[in-house]
Amino acid sequence: MVFSYYNRLSARQQSIYRQSDEIKAVRLPRPAELRPFVEELEPALKAENRRHVERTCQAIADGIVSQLEAPPVGVEVLAARPSDDWGELHGLYVPEEGETTAHIQVWMRTAKHKKVVAFRSFLRTLLHELCHHLDYEFFHFPETMHTEGFYNRESSLFHQLVPEARLKKKAAASRKRA
Repeated sequence: MVFSYYNRLSARQQSIYRQSDEIKAVRLPRPAELRPFVEELEPALKAENRRHVERTCQAIADGIVSQLEAPPVGVEVLAARPSDDWGELHGLYVPEEGETTAHIQVWMRTAKHKKVVAFRSFLRTLLHELCHHLDYEFFHFPETMHTEGFYNRESSLFHQLVPEARLKKKAAASRKRA
């Protein structure tokens, strides 16, 4: 499946798009090693402890790139999301440039109400930005694009780090509260 913007791409970009779309997953050799950091993330978010959230996100990113033997990426967690008439920015990937290491920025509060972002949304944003890094540094794409394959890779990382049993347990707890 191609997204609507595909037809506006150059022939070179369409080739990159198709290559990206073909890769449906990123398989971590030892995802269980990273789950304790993922388990730390939710309470750190709820406690609104930005520094702890940032350290935990950095540990998750470090673990993923280490397992994949990809170059490192820095993670910065900021307060409220920037917004404008175009909407809210959830995360941002800034590729390596010169001597500057690639880095990810994620925001832990919504723009409008300044509420802490839900755990799943926050983790998916981190993984989304990390997928941009992997596109450049692991898959060696000259560009990173939002393709169906890209979103599948993001989901594959999420489901390796957040086991289905945890998701079902959280859903059951939510239904009891409702």
